[in-house]
Amino acid sequence: MTERVEGHGGELALAALRAHGVREMFTLSGGHVFPLYDAAHSTGFPLYDVRHEQTAVFAAEAVAKLQRRPGLAVLTAGPGVTNGVSGLTSAFFNASPVLVLGGRAPQFRWGSGSLQEMDHLPLVAPVTKHAETVFSADDIPRAVTAALTAALTPHRGPAFLDFPLEAVFSVGDAELPAVSPIAPIEADPDEVAKAAGLIAGASRPVIIAGSDVYAGDAIDALRAAAEALGVPVFTNGMGRGALPPTHPLAFAKARRVALKGADVVVVVGTPLDFRLGFGDFGDAKVVHVVDAPSQRAGHVQPAAAPAGDLRLILTAFAEHPGDRADHTDWIAQLRVAEDAAKARDAEEMAADTDPIRPARIYGELRKVLAPDAITIGDGGDFVSYAGKYLEPAQPGTWLDPGPYGCLGTGMGYAMGARVSHPDRQICVLMGDGAAGFSLMDVESLARQKLPVVIVVGNNGIWGLEKHPMRAMYGYDVAADLQPGLRYDRVVEALGGAGETVEKAADLGPALTRAFDAGVPYLVNVLTDPADAYPRSSNLA
Repeated sequence: MTERVEGHGGELALAALRAHGVREMFTLSGGHVFPLYDAAHSTGFPLYDVRHEQTAVFAAEAVAKLQRRPGLAVLTAGPGVTNGVSGLTSAFFNASPVLVLGGRAPQFRWGSGSLQEMDHLPLVAPVTKHAETVFSADDIPRAVTAALTAALTPHRGPAFLDFPLEAVFSVGDAELPAVSPIAPIEADPDEVAKAAGLIAGASRPVIIAGSDVYAGDAIDALRAAAEALGVPVFTNGMGRGALPPTHPLAFAKARRVALKGADVVVVVGTPLDFRLGFGDFGDAKVVHVVDAPSQRAGHVQPAAAPAGDLRLILTAFAEHPGDRADHTDWIAQLRVAEDAAKARDAEEMAADTDPIRPARIYGELRKVLAPDAITIGDGGDFVSYAGKYLEPAQPGTWLDPGPYGCLGTGMGYAMGARVSHPDRQICVLMGDGAAGFSLMDVESLARQKLPVVIVVGNNGIWGLEKHPMRAMYGYDVAADLQPGLRYDRVVEALGGAGETVEKAADLGPALTRAFDAGVPYLVNVLTDPADAYPRSSNLA
């Protein structure tokens, strides 16, 4: 039985949003979207405001990624929407079900030069699954339902709606569409069986599992498949932690050895992009498992490419009825390489040098981070070390910008993570370059009593640019930042707290104070500018 709703455009939108499980709104104040605020305020719907629209979209994306449900950002017309486009694009690359609702200049005056008059759709359509202008209040519940359905349908992604001023301020009367569950995509059973046979029969198989495994709630199915077939597992993005680090099939440090020696590489829930050598694994056969046919790689010819619900596919792998090769020796070989790499890492993470090496920061963080802590990477050089030295113990505890590589996610992701998990540690790992994109939104966190810990690796340069440019040209330009800048004092001025650390021995006590502070707290660590990450990141 459908429900009928009445009210102004904001009330109609909120009714549809609530029906789809949306539980909070992230925004930066703007008159074009006042009715949405009125609907939230009058019904006690949580509303969080920020200092830059990109932060609102990144916060909504963090909610979408961590909770596997829609996240909502509300942006005013014109520059409000354009300031959020990088966030929308990141959500598009990350397959995050984010809905952005935008204000829009009045349609009855279109072309007359109203404040912030702009047609947003040509800008956002290429990076959304659904983009629409809703011209009538009566049509808002239908449009919200259609947008959220598109966002939640694999392959997931963001959606966008904007409302002309007269539409969202008008009173309407409409049926609230029923919320239907998203039907799983059934993969071709022959393709699934072919893939399972290749994995089971391989001498040296490897699984690489990515973010869509978490987004598709297929963590348990992945573990079952790996255990049933005896296949070592590497992870990236939100796939990290899918197998706990102590699991006998969980590997992180031996990836180069594994990919060099594998005869079958199974990539599940992540694209064959630059992070995986564009899918070129030498002579190994490639099995690419994706959640929708649109995600099959066009530049690689895999040996098998089942496309559909990842839980169903991975469960079928686990239940493969055919013969299975013994991979004991292969797993043992990788374990030797893994343990050797861990021993090297342990030495690096204990380095007592002056200036501080980034590895030491992560060595100290490992001592204080709880197993369920949410760690957020926002940076290039400094955060690249996080991918090497931090090993999430649980799935759904790692956030990074993803393959789009957009800096500035930090404070938005922190806000969304804190709202999602009020009782967990939230730790943002931030390069000093990335700090320039979003640090002002510490004020938003402090004002709304959302404590997080921010660790800045402060080497005074753009590390991933300065060293390569100097190697290529013999000089570098536009790659220096102010050395020793007191980012902690910026945070203090914005209502938080912090300190600068120059000695490795002071790291542990500083981090303990940060997590006990109860306010946004920035640990500003002065690191060695000569110690740059030597190879490309595999974070996402």
